[in-house]
Amino acid sequence: MRKTHAIRIHEYGGPEVMRREEIEIAEPGNGEVLVRQTAVGLNYIDTYHRTGLYPVELPAVLGREAAGVIEAVGPDVDQLAAGERVVYAMYPGSYCELRVVPVASLVPLPDTIDDRTAAAMMLKGLTAHYLLRRTHRVEPAETILFHAAAGGVGLIACQWASHLGATVIGTVGSEEKADLARTHGCDHVVLYDREDVVGRVREITGGRGVPVVYDSVGEATFEQSLDCLAPLGLMVSFGNASGPVPPFSIGKLAQKGSLFVTRPTLATYIARREDLLAASRELFDVVASGAVKVEIGQTYPLNEAAEAHRDLESRKTTGSTLLIP
Repeated sequence: MRKTHAIRIHEYGGPEVMRREEIEIAEPGNGEVLVRQTAVGLNYIDTYHRTGLYPVELPAVLGREAAGVIEAVGPDVDQLAAGERVVYAMYPGSYCELRVVPVASLVPLPDTIDDRTAAAMMLKGLTAHYLLRRTHRVEPAETILFHAAAGGVGLIACQWASHLGATVIGTVGSEEKADLARTHGCDHVVLYDREDVVGRVREITGGRGVPVVYDSVGEATFEQSLDCLAPLGLMVSFGNASGPVPPFSIGKLAQKGSLFVTRPTLATYIARREDLLAASRELFDVVASGAVKVEIGQTYPLNEAAEAHRDLESRKTTGSTLLIP
């Protein structure tokens, strides 16, 4: 058995429940490889697991994505080799230095993408992919609304949507984040705590509203998101940064214009390996071409993961955050 250091929780709670511990890991078995991690991505879903909003089996190593180098392969693995650079997203337990990962979860990294960029963009970039290319396929000349435009997913998605020819309205919480959103694809920026979001969206769209709203904020923005939609519009609720959306009467969708609501997850969209690889190729292409620039806003040593969580939850971070083993 090998040993490594990891950030684990034994109970749900605030950042203080996270502990740096030495744990044992087995050698890779059939269909598995051993990865020495070089960069670990921090995502808002990590805080949901830490607090128990999305329960996990305890004790648990937090984290869902990382990049690194393969150190060893299992006895039946022939499609990957030691020394290859790889990245993964949505495989739990990434807050560690060394770990065993199933081949099915790994994506080989092209030379055009470095490890830190890969770890900073994979989960967020694949999320942007399914939002813009599958949940609602954004078309040229559409106007869309994206909440939290200066966040990790927002900065990637807004650039990507702009590259696709859409007009992008983004909401942010400060002037600093407004400037960041403008330089990352947003044609219009609305400060949600100072401006009337619905009024501004209606003004920008000539009173029509937008065909789709992408909302990872949750409870605080759900009602206004519905009011920003044009008839037959789609509300895409893909996160709960302000808390979960409370139960509501489905009749409200009829009253507001025969609206649609969906609550998608990345795990569903990449459950088939062919979908994971296809989405990854599209993501790598838009990043390598320069159409989407990955903003690494801040990095922390892995053993300061609790501080990183505090900063993320207090909205002090911009772009992507990395933990460095």
